Parts: sequence; C-alpha cells; structure tokens
Amino acid sequence: MIFHSLWTASFRNLADAESYTGEKDIFLVGENGQGKTNFLEALYFAAYGSSFRGVRDGEIARNGEKNFAVRAKIVSDYGKNAASYPVELHIKSEKGKKNFFLDGKRIEERRNLLSVVPCIVFCHEDMEFVSGSPERRRWFFDQSLSLCDVLYLDDLRNYRQVLKSRNALLREAVLGRRPAPEVLDALDLQLVVYGLKLVERREREAALFSELFGPLFREVSDIPGITVRYNPSWKFCELGEGVAFLAGRREADLSAGLSLSGPHRDRYAFYRESEEFAAQASTGQRRLLALLLRIAQARRFSESTGKRPVLLLDDVLLEMDGEKRRRFLSVMPVYDQAFYTFLPEEPYRRYVRGGDVLVYAVESGVLRPQGEDV
Repeated sequence: MIFHSLWTASFRNLADAESYTGEKDIFLVGENGQGKTNFLEALYFAAYGSSFRGVRDGEIARNGEKNFAVRAKIVSDYGKNAASYPVELHIKSEKGKKNFFLDGKRIEERRNLLSVVPCIVFCHEDMEFVSGSPERRRWFFDQSLSLCDVLYLDDLRNYRQVLKSRNALLREAVLGRRPAPEVLDALDLQLVVYGLKLVERREREAALFSELFGPLFREVSDIPGITVRYNPSWKFCELGEGVAFLAGRREADLSAGLSLSGPHRDRYAFYRESEEFAAQASTGQRRLLALLLRIAQARRFSESTGKRPVLLLDDVLLEMDGEKRRRFLSVMPVYDQAFYTFLPEEPYRRYVRGGDVLVYAVESGVLRPQGEDV
C-alpha cells in the first residue's frame, strides 16, 4: 500500500493543501526549516496517529492554532489514475482530543491503523536507540515487535496498565497509606502474567533480530561480530516463581514508591564479541548503527508479515561518505514506497533506483513539483 495523496490543515508550517504522492519514490528538496521533515511527520501521523519526534499533539498545530488535521488516501497501485479503490485515513485533533476515521467511519482504537499503511522512519532521533537511555532502546524493540504482532501490543498495553495501578498504590504507601496486601497480591499476579509474555517474545525477537543485524552491519561497515543482547530484569520464567519474587521484593517496592523490577526495566545492548560496542564506537559508527537498526526493522517486518513498508528517510545520506552511501543503498529493504529529504546542494539525482521519481521543491511549507522525473 502507498500514499496516493496527503492533505494537511494547520499542521506545523505546511500549507493547507493536498499533495499528490502516488509514485514509488518521492524526493523532497529544500533548505533546512522549510517543511521537509514536517511533511514526513504528517505522513507518519496519518499512518499511526502520533509523531515520530516524540512531541505532544499540542506542539504540532501551527503557531496560533489549536486544532490540526491530516487526511491520506491509500492505494495499492502507482500513478495519478490508480485503478485500486482508495482507502482514506483522516485524523483530526480538536481541543486536545484526537479522532480517527477510516473510510469515513470513526475508529476507537489507534492500533487499528497499524496494518493500513505501515511506515518506518529514519531520522536523527534514531541515535537515541544507540546512545540514549535504556528506555529508548526498549521503545525501539517494542515498536518492532508491535509492527509484527498486534497481540504483543495488547500484552504491552495490559502490562503498562497493571504497572500504573501498582505504582499508584506504592506511592500511596510512601505517603503513609499502606495498601491492603490482597490488592497488591492480585496486581502482582497480573503483572507477572503479562510480563512473562513480554519477556518470552522479547527474548525470541532479540535473537532473530541479532541474526539479521550482525551480518548487515558487517556488510556495510566491514566490522564483524556485532550482536544484539537482551537482558531481562526478571530471571525467572514460571508464574509461581514470579509471584514469589515480587512478594519477596514488596517491602523494597513500598519503600521506593514504585516497582523496581519488571519488563519496564529490561535492557538491550550492542556487543562486539564480549565487549559492549556502542560505548567504544565512533560517532559515525553509532550513526550507522542507528540507520541499520531501521533497515533490520523493515526486513523483520517484511519477513514476519509478508508485507512491504513505506520508508520515510530524513536526511539519512547527508553525513555518509560516498562508499558508505553506496553500501547503505545496496542493503535497502524492499518497500512499497519511499520518501527522501535532501538539501538542494546534495547530488540527489544519483539516488534514483529505477522507475519514475517525483521531485518536490519545498519552501515555506509549500510543495512545488519539479517535473515528473529526474
């Protein structure tokens, strides 16, 4: 599935307009601050109902506006006269509340958007998956699993809901209002039930991801032996063991006012042989690591679902030398559609991968077509 067109209203600095996007490759060319990344963000928002920049919805509306909207038409074929019947996604944010519509019908669950037009974004913020907090690495691998398996997303949401309730009671204890033991017993059981499901899936996925990622990194960087390691907070694998473990740790949790162990404390790390790699890697190697994480994510998605994603690539080639660019492009995953952003001085004409390429010049939030092909 591909984006046939995208309409935006009061979305950051983008003009209130509809832009045709129904080709396999779309190049957005313009100076910094003109709206290229905002356009990718609007596509992502249409696909998932959230921003890849990790910002609140209130920061997306154009200055002085309170509401914004995006509407995308999704088709399965290329060209302005695509014969396939279009699917329409429409997301409106009004008075701080989002409303989702699929073919004109309101949908209550954002998870229902996941399978319509799956997008994978490459952006500067991806460096956080390598150099940032353990939470950011967990977020990346949770996203990868959710793209491949909606049931994992359900278990993750259930775990977080139980964790939130448990932490609320633990905070009450810090204030002197100790919760009833039977209430914590019930929450502990639920936490372990959902948590063990997460741990099992994370262990399996980390192993599969590592088998894919290591050879991929070696192919582009000539550095062998890179692996992804998953280190769960819980070392048990049975329900009874887990309940007993939380019971034994309860006083520590009550004193701290929060749950000190569980999948929300799991860690992922990148190793070369027996040593952690990211801490020793150069800035360029860490940047390459982040980019190849996204390529591996796209490949795992296709392997698991049989579908091809839409790729959103924000200035990903800018910081690479010529040889690394060539190698990066040689390992690009199969995709239904790709959007690239470039500065005007970049040699973007070299990156045509076959077929028609739609080029837009982006200035002050306006997209102007630069011809049917390059």
